[in-house]
Amino acid sequence: MKSFLYLATVLLAVGVNHAADLPPMLDLPGVGQDPDRIDFQKLPVLKGDHGLVTHGDAQWKFRLHNYLAYHEGKYWCIWSHGPVIEDNPTQHVRFATSPDGLQWSDDHILMPSSPQKGFRYIARGLWVREGKLIAIASHDEAFDDRGRVHFFGKSLKLMAWEWQPQTQTWKELGVMMEDAINNFPPQKMPNGEYGMLRRDHERKVSMMFGGVTSPLDWKAVPLVAYQSEDGFRPEEPDWWSLPDGRLLGLFRDNSGSFRFYRALSSDHGRTWTNPEKTNFPDATSKFFGLRTSQGYYVLISNANPKQRNPLCLSTSEDGVTFTRMAALPIPQTLPADPKIQQPLRVGPVETFQYPHVVEQDGHLLIAFSRRKQTTEVIKVALAEVDALRSNKAPYPVR
Repeated sequence: MKSFLYLATVLLAVGVNHAADLPPMLDLPGVGQDPDRIDFQKLPVLKGDHGLVTHGDAQWKFRLHNYLAYHEGKYWCIWSHGPVIEDNPTQHVRFATSPDGLQWSDDHILMPSSPQKGFRYIARGLWVREGKLIAIASHDEAFDDRGRVHFFGKSLKLMAWEWQPQTQTWKELGVMMEDAINNFPPQKMPNGEYGMLRRDHERKVSMMFGGVTSPLDWKAVPLVAYQSEDGFRPEEPDWWSLPDGRLLGLFRDNSGSFRFYRALSSDHGRTWTNPEKTNFPDATSKFFGLRTSQGYYVLISNANPKQRNPLCLSTSEDGVTFTRMAALPIPQTLPADPKIQQPLRVGPVETFQYPHVVEQDGHLLIAFSRRKQTTEVIKVALAEVDALRSNKAPYPVR
C-alpha cells in the first residue's frame, strides 16, 4: 500500500503526458522493432583496443562499479574492491590512472574499508567539477537482520572525496545526501544545474538536482516507487538530455520483463511521466548512455536478454530511437600473461557488465567488469562508430 500511494502521488504531479507518445526505442534495419528477431551471435563487431585495469586476487576477489574520468591530462578509473562477490563488509574503493586509457598504473586505495563494523563502500562515480576531480561513493551496512547481504541499509548515505594534486591524496568533503545512492556521477542539465538519479534504502527512485553552489548542495523529488501496479521494479537508472531540452530517464527492470522502461521530464527533472516499457531488450543489467560531442547518442548495454554477453554499443541520432547495434570487441578470454591470475570465478559463458564511458580525443573509452572480477577497458574511435551509423545493411534475423 505504501508503494502504491507513493506512485500515485508522483503520477498526480506529472500530469497526462506519456513516454509512450515517443517513437519506439529500437528500430534496426532488417529487424525492425521486434527485439526477438535480433541474432546476437551475428551482430557486427566494432574495432577497438583492449586494456586491463585490475584483476581479482585471492584476498580481494571482487571488482565492479567501474567509473571513468579524464582529468589532469590522464584517464582515471575507480571501482568497488571487495573480498567476496559481492558488496560485503570491508569493501572499499580503489583507483588507477592511465596516460592513454590502455596502460594503467598500479591500483591505490581511495578510501580504506569502513571503520564501522559490517559496513561497506560502493563506488558511485568520478565528477570533474570546476576543474576539480571528485570521487563519489555510498556507505551503508551490508547485512540485513538475517545476516544476508542486502540493498540497501538504513544508514545509506552518498559521500564525496576531492583529489588534492599537491599531496596526491583524497580529501573527504562530506555527505552529498542522506539515504541516497546514485547510479552515475552528476551531469549538467540544460538549465545549468547538475542532476543525478537516486535510490533510497527502500529502492524508491528520485531525481537529485543542485551541485552548483557546492558539491554537497542537493535536493530531490520523487520519481517512482520500487514496486508499481504492473510489477515494474526500477533499478540502476540513467538519464540524458534530448535535443529539445527535455530529459529522458531510462530504467533497468528487475521484474523479469527483459526490457528497458523510460520516462520524460519537461521541467529539468522536477516531474516525470509514468515510466513505460520499451521494445529495447536488456539482460537485467546496468547500462550507460552518452550524448557524444558530435550530437548523436551511444548506449552501452547487455542487449541480449538471455545473458550478459555480448556487451553492445547502440546508436541513436535523436536520443529516442536506436537504429544501429554492434558488439564491443572484448576478448572472450584474457590474453596469456604471467601477471594475470587464473579466473577465481567461472561459468558456462563469460559475463561482461556494468559499463561506463567517457569521450576523449576522438575516442570512446568504455570500462566494464568481467565476471565481477576484473575491470577492463575497450577504446573505440568515433570514426568506427560513425562507420556503424552510416552502414545501411540489414541485420541478420533469427
